[in-house]
Amino acid sequence: MAAGSLLALLDDIATMLDDVAVMTKVAAKKTAGVLGDDLALNAQQVTGVDASREIPVVWAVAKGSFINKLILVPAALAISYFIPWLITPLLMIGGAYLCFEGFEKIAHKLLHSKHEDKAHENELAQAVADPKVDLVALEKDKIKGAIRTDFILSAEIIVIALGTVATATFSKQVAVVSLIALVMTVGVYGLVAGIVKLDDLGLYMMMRKGKSIFKQLVRKVGTWLLNLTPYLMYFLSIVGTIAMFWVGGGIIGHDISTIHELNNYIEESLNHLNFWGSILSFLLTTMVSVTLGLIVGAICVALFTIYTKIMPKKQPA
Repeated sequence: MAAGSLLALLDDIATMLDDVAVMTKVAAKKTAGVLGDDLALNAQQVTGVDASREIPVVWAVAKGSFINKLILVPAALAISYFIPWLITPLLMIGGAYLCFEGFEKIAHKLLHSKHEDKAHENELAQAVADPKVDLVALEKDKIKGAIRTDFILSAEIIVIALGTVATATFSKQVAVVSLIALVMTVGVYGLVAGIVKLDDLGLYMMMRKGKSIFKQLVRKVGTWLLNLTPYLMYFLSIVGTIAMFWVGGGIIGHDISTIHELNNYIEESLNHLNFWGSILSFLLTTMVSVTLGLIVGAICVALFTIYTKIMPKKQPA
């Protein structure tokens, strides 16, 4: 009897772990859309910091991110346990915020010229080069700013992850959300550390001396890495912005019956095409989500602009 009970317990544990693994994969796919922007934003936060301080700064932000997760994960799980009806409104708010943030980026690009952006970059570079500037204070400000950004993005990731397992048992919710929070934090800041040091790696490889074919190849790869870094940052920024509309629009569209039925119709209509049908279905449903995300983002930005215009500005003390 005891042996049978133990085997039954082990079977239950194995089943639960298998369920957790499956749900974690689903949650990871849902939250992956936020990561492109997360990577780009956090990598950009480190720009302007001395090369020798880049990794310590990334580590400081990563520690702040872990603290954010220690606050957000229990809070999200408490909401799920005590007031589960609040998850859907929070998901909708999170989705709308993603769309707002994405459209705000587009508006900024359209309303600000490249000359203005370049002037801002030059101003930052001059500030860093100025010996009168307190670099320690500048570094602390960057860390604080990055941790604030991480808090917002972490909240989005955790709420999205929680939404994917809303109907699961509480123990599975704890396992999935905690695992997602840990994996995302380690993954994001590991990649950020790699991205910010790519140019240093490229420079190191370019400086290698020697006339052998291998050393020449190393120098060419180093040059390629050095030239690649700014394009990689630009690519991540674009992908991250598109992902905001995709994820945000998808979250909102899931609770709009017309959009939900349209996506189901697309999937069912292309189901007979097997492989190509799956690809076309993915592209079309993604376009639907991105389009909805753009519309929601434009509305949110317009409402926020009107609000800032009509609200009286605070007078400096």
